[in-house]
Amino acid sequence: MNYRHAYHAGNFADVVKHAVLARLVEYLKQKDKAFRVIDTHAGIGLYDLSSEEAQKTGEWLGGIGKLLEAKLSPEAEALLGPYLEAVRSADPEGELSAYPGSPLIVRRLLRKQDRLSAIELHPEDFQVLKTLFAEDFQVRVTELDGWLALGAHLPPKEKRGLVLVDPPFEKEGEFDRLVDGLVRAHRRWPGGIYALWYPIKDRKAVADFREALAEAGIPKVMDIRFEIRRPSREPRLDGTGMIVVNPPYTLEKELKTVLPAMHALLAEEKGAAWSVEWLAGESVPA
Repeated sequence: MNYRHAYHAGNFADVVKHAVLARLVEYLKQKDKAFRVIDTHAGIGLYDLSSEEAQKTGEWLGGIGKLLEAKLSPEAEALLGPYLEAVRSADPEGELSAYPGSPLIVRRLLRKQDRLSAIELHPEDFQVLKTLFAEDFQVRVTELDGWLALGAHLPPKEKRGLVLVDPPFEKEGEFDRLVDGLVRAHRRWPGGIYALWYPIKDRKAVADFREALAEAGIPKVMDIRFEIRRPSREPRLDGTGMIVVNPPYTLEKELKTVLPAMHALLAEEKGAAWSVEWLAGESVPA
């Protein structure tokens, strides 16, 4: 897919992914005990929307550009508030000229006792990310293959938290790596929350991915899908998906408030759909 993020920062996929991410972090904050967020493919943390890459596609105009200006219901506004405030805080002058990536959004939401592990393999991106969080004792930036972090960094010492797996889909086999990585990570830390992003482009690959997850022997697997158009004849990013393992009990109800509100703003075609489905419930067959 070659999802080089500078071209796509702030698009509809980011909006959905980061809105879900913020709700997960907000849930973890309901208890005083510290937690850790592990971001396995962290990127550079902050994206310039005036850059040549962002201007070339203009995808953010159909994503965060629409959402920030929208009039939402009080219920949707309250649920999306933490995420939108994190976005606004990335540009103190109040102009939408920059968009925060997942590590910066998470950092804006953490309390003083919480921690973030931001992992990035690309040497240049790692250096940018390291500079962004220089002298921030709540953030550890590590140059490492994010897939390896699913073993080496689990479980975190806090024993509470969230693992975000958001690969760039630049190589073949990313869906298989998502399933294998989740199985390995869940074996080490079955009580953690896991959030796995995936693109809705190759419909057969998505169907095979969902089937593999349903058969993986992992309980409590939620699939969130958000499509902005019906299946395209040519390969095209028609939608975005998020798998959440061990989701908060509040999440499904929250999503059924925020997803239709966002879909009304961001969908490009009639017939495009959003859904929240369970691929595995409280228990799975032996």
